[in-house]
This record gives sequence, C-alpha cells and structure tokens, in this order.
Amino acid sequence: MIIFHFLFLCIIFGLQIFYESFDDDFEGRWIVSEREDYKGVWKHAKSDGHEDHGLLVSEKARKYAIVKELDEAVSLKDGTAVLQFETRLQNGLECGGAYLKYLRPQDATWKSKEFDNESPYSIMFGPDKCGIRTRRVEYIEHHLKYPPSVPSDKLSHVYTAILKPDNEVRILIDGEEKKKANFLSSEDFEPPFIPAKTIPDPDDKKPEDWDERPKIPDPDAVKPDDWDEDAPMEIEDEEAVKPEGWLDDEPEEIDDPEASKPEDWDDEEDGEWEAPKIDNPKCEIAPGCGEWKKPLKRNPAYKGKWHAPLIDNPNYKGIWKPQQIPNPDYFELDHPDIEPVAAIGIEIWTMQDGILFDNILITSDEKTAESYRRPHGSQNLKLRKRNRKLRMQLLKKVFDLLYKIADISFLNAYKPKLLVKGEKQPNLTIGILVSIVIVFLTIIFKIIFGGKKPVKITRQTNNSTVAETSNDQGSSREKEQENEEEDTNAPPRKRSTRREN
Repeated sequence: MIIFHFLFLCIIFGLQIFYESFDDDFEGRWIVSEREDYKGVWKHAKSDGHEDHGLLVSEKARKYAIVKELDEAVSLKDGTAVLQFETRLQNGLECGGAYLKYLRPQDATWKSKEFDNESPYSIMFGPDKCGIRTRRVEYIEHHLKYPPSVPSDKLSHVYTAILKPDNEVRILIDGEEKKKANFLSSEDFEPPFIPAKTIPDPDDKKPEDWDERPKIPDPDAVKPDDWDEDAPMEIEDEEAVKPEGWLDDEPEEIDDPEASKPEDWDDEEDGEWEAPKIDNPKCEIAPGCGEWKKPLKRNPAYKGKWHAPLIDNPNYKGIWKPQQIPNPDYFELDHPDIEPVAAIGIEIWTMQDGILFDNILITSDEKTAESYRRPHGSQNLKLRKRNRKLRMQLLKKVFDLLYKIADISFLNAYKPKLLVKGEKQPNLTIGILVSIVIVFLTIIFKIIFGGKKPVKITRQTNNSTVAETSNDQGSSREKEQENEEEDTNAPPRKRSTRREN
C-alpha cells in the first residue's frame, strides 16, 4: 500500500522548491538517530544499473532512523503542495516500509538525535503495509481508505502526492494517478477529519419488550405421534454374520515372548514388572480376534429431537439502535489542521535491504514536479527496454536449441507469434518453455525405450482373483493348487478389527 508523507519541502510561495538529489554524501547534512534500537546502517550508494546516488538501506532486519532539519518550518495550509520522492525496492518489499515522515517543530517534545517512531509528524507518505495516514495536532491518525498498491517489480518508482487548496489530494505513481480523495470526506479517510454531527445516545436503553427475532417457533405446531426422540442414531446390523475363521478365544495382543525383565528392575520401587504387548501373530492371518460383535449401521427410524418449525415473528421490530443525539464534539473545518513541517525523517523497520531513497522534492507547481519525473521515466524506460531485449534473446536461444535437437518443424510457422506472445505475457512464456521441454523429453524417452512392450501375464494371488479364476476354469484341482500357492507366497494380511467387520 501507499502511505502519505514528506521528505523534502518547498516554501509554498511561487515556484521555490526544496530538493535533495543525494549527489553529495548525506553525512553532515542528515542526522542519524542515536536511539539504541536503530542499528541499521545508512549508505550513500548508486542504484543498480544507474549512475546517480541515493540513500541506501544496507542491512536486513534492522530499524533505521535519519532526519533532515529544515532551515525554517514550512506551512502546508496555503496553496498547492506537491510532495514527491523516488524509491527503488531493489530486493523487493515483503515486510516493512519505504515511506517518509514530515515532522513537526521540535518544541513538540522531540530532538533530531532522538528521532524514533514516537516523534510527532504531520504527514507520512510512501510504500508501506499500513495505507495512507496523516496525523493531526491531537495525535489522531487519519488513514486513507483503499490506498493504491505498491508496484511489485524492483525498478525505481516516483511517488507523488498533490495537496490542493480545495482539500483534494491525488496520489500518483510514475506520473499516473492512482487515487483521488478529499481530506474532509468521511468516505475517504478513517477516522474522518470532521466528526459526525450526531452520535448514538449513550443513555438510551432498549425497551424490555423490544423483539429482535425475525423468526419464532410456530406455537401451533405439534410433534407427530410417530416421532421417536429416543431412537438411537445407530443400531446393530442384524444381517451381519461373523466371518469364518474368527478367533473368539484369542486376544488381539499378547505378551512379547522375547522380552525379559531388566536386571536393574526393583519390584518394590518400580512395581510388578509386566512384559510389553505385541500384536497377536495368530490374528494376522485370521479375520479377527476376541469377542465378535455385530457392527453398527445408521438407524432408519432416527429423527432426533423434534423442533417446531419457524414462522415470521408478528412482534418483530428489527434490530434496536439507540437514538441519535447532537455530537457535543462536532466541529466544522474548511481545511485540515496540518501542523507545520520543521524536518523530514525516514524511520522504518524492514526485513529487506537494498531500499534506495532519492530525488526528494516539494514544490507548489505540478509542472515542476513533472519535470523532475522525466529523467526517472527515461532511465526506467531504457532499463525496461534492455530487460525486454535480454528476455527476447534468451527466449530465441531456447527455441533455436530445441528446434535443432528435436524435430518440431511443424511449429516453425508459429515461432514469431509465440515469441511475441510470450514476451507480452511472462506466465505464458514459462508455459511455452515447459511444454516444449515436455515434448522434447517425450521424444528422447521414445528413442531410448522404444514402443510399448508386451505385457507379461502373471497369476494373481489375492483371494478375489483366485476365486474368479476358479469359477472361469471350473476345476476344483486348479483351485486347490492356487490356494496352496497363496498360502506359500502371499504376505500376511492386516488384521481386521471388529468394527471393520
């Protein structure tokens, strides 16, 4: 998401601007927080693939805080204000922020060297997980509803916030408008800058006879005479028969005959020693052991507890709400009461390194901000073209290699279209390559292993197959031979439980 903040301020008179390009080292001009929690190291570094420098977040999983004091506090209440900066998430942004804070004067109980997350700010703006928010004098945060999302790539992007004198605020990413809102609209900010005119009466109480039930049990309904609430959900299956060979007198578990009492076993301290139990081997070859009980089945007569059917409630009055009364805290605003900005700070806790801040600007003129965006757009366009060219070259090489190795000449006519389509849709590109690799591997597989081999017919040894074979051949002698083979070769069957039978 995008949140709302300043890093460089302009004096809102004429076209004068405050601008930071980071062409020179930040040391001596920016103040790094001396708070113990903020151990992240800031660096003056180049952006990957670019020649210009920026302020770099150099380590993972650290807290960072740095501040730039302005020569004079700047008011944001008059005229148009354009807040703009560039950032590049060179290693992505999974958890954290890349936003700026526009800080209030230091008489608001904070110091530059002690800058931290508690330092009071007027506006915060930039990529984050928390949306857009501003802070008023009362330290109440106002979040922009439904903020625009952050680009998912690792290129540089310019974030712009335009504050208009009619309370309109516009959010741009790389010059393209992503969000338009009004500071004084309750539909755009939560909580709203202007309180509601009315509020629920805290002293209003719901009447005792107020009925909120839309449906009620039919008072005239009567339980049918044949409705048996005591009928169980399951009953014994009377048609079930104990499997042949069931061992009623054999326990499912027996003492391990190979176990022996440990030499250091003390009957007085450890109690009487008992051998550990193992599965009864006799039960492994039998349908089951122990007392056989008929399995349960669903009771067709089961209906459960009877309840009267529901009907519309003739006394239903709806969900009760307290009456509205005038809000004693209500007030009206012509403009949001945003405090002056005396400093610009970056205070973040991020799991990613490689976040680069650059070209921080505040101006009263939208065209001036646009002129600062153009060089960024040219650099990004060149980078995108270079990446596109590299992808196309790689894709063509993969196709050429596959065409040489495998005989797939029937795709020749479609090759240009596939390349263009794959370039425009990266996910499709992956699908194309995977599909061709599968075709290639299929051809290799056929070359190595040839066609289908004749299936060798072998005799099945399980009970069901033996029975079917015996019936087809009609020979009792063959049936006996197959049963003998089964007893000799078949693995022991898993013991069935009484519930399974």
